[in-house]
Amino acid sequence: MTTNIQGKVVVITGASSGLGAATARHLSTSGAKIVLGARRLDRLQALAKELGQPETTAIATDVTDSAQVKHLIDTAAKIYGRVDVVLNNAGLMPHSLLEQAQLEDWNRMIDVNLKGTLYGIAAALPHMKQQKNGHIINVSSVAGHKVRAGSAVYAATKAGILMISEGLRQEVKPYNIRTTVISPGAIRTELPQSVTDPDVARNIQSYYEKIAIPAESFARAVAFAISQPEGVDINEILFRPTAQEG
Repeated sequence: MTTNIQGKVVVITGASSGLGAATARHLSTSGAKIVLGARRLDRLQALAKELGQPETTAIATDVTDSAQVKHLIDTAAKIYGRVDVVLNNAGLMPHSLLEQAQLEDWNRMIDVNLKGTLYGIAAALPHMKQQKNGHIINVSSVAGHKVRAGSAVYAATKAGILMISEGLRQEVKPYNIRTTVISPGAIRTELPQSVTDPDVARNIQSYYEKIAIPAESFARAVAFAISQPEGVDINEILFRPTAQEG
C-alpha cells in the first residue's frame, strides 16, 4: 500500500522503539521521508541510517518540552520544505491503583500522553495551515474507550486524546487538514516497561506475552489512514488482538 505515501514528509515522536520505529520502517518502504523524534538520540541515529534517511532527520526530542517539539517539526519543514504528516506517538502506561497515589506517574502520563500530543498539534498547525494541507495522527488506546481498575489515569489521558482529536477535526476543516486518532489494544512494544508497580508490571507483562500482536499492525493502520485519497478523512481506527476480550 503505497498510494499517497510516496514522497510525504512524516514526523514521528516516540520513534526510537515500538510503534514509532515500526511505523517509520513501514512508511519508509513506501517512499515516505521520515523525521524521527525521541529522547534516545543514539537509537534515532541508528534508525535513520537503517532507513537511508539523512542524519539530520534524527532529532533528540522530549515531548514534555514544547520548544523541543516545535524544533522537531520546524526542522522537518526546514529540511524538506513542508510537513505532510505528524504522528503524535510518544506515550507512557504506568498503571497503578488510585489509592496508591502515584503522583509522579500521574504527572508523567499527563505530561507525555496529553501535553506531548497538544504540543505536537500546536507545532504542526502553523505549517499545515500555510500549506492548506496536512494530516495529524494522534495515538489513543483501547483504554481510552474502556477503563479498568488500575488504569484510571492512563485511560483518562487516552480518552482525552479522543476528545482533543475530535475537536481538532472540527477546527481544521477550513485548512484542508485531515485528522486521525488510532486506538490500539495490546501491542508488543516497550510500553509495559513504563509500569513502575512491580506486581502490576508482572501481570501486564504476562498478559502481553500471551496476546500482544506485533507493532507492525499499528504501522499498517497508520499507512491505511495516510494512503487514502486526499478527499477521504479517516478519523478513527480502533483495533486490538483477536484474542483480546477487553
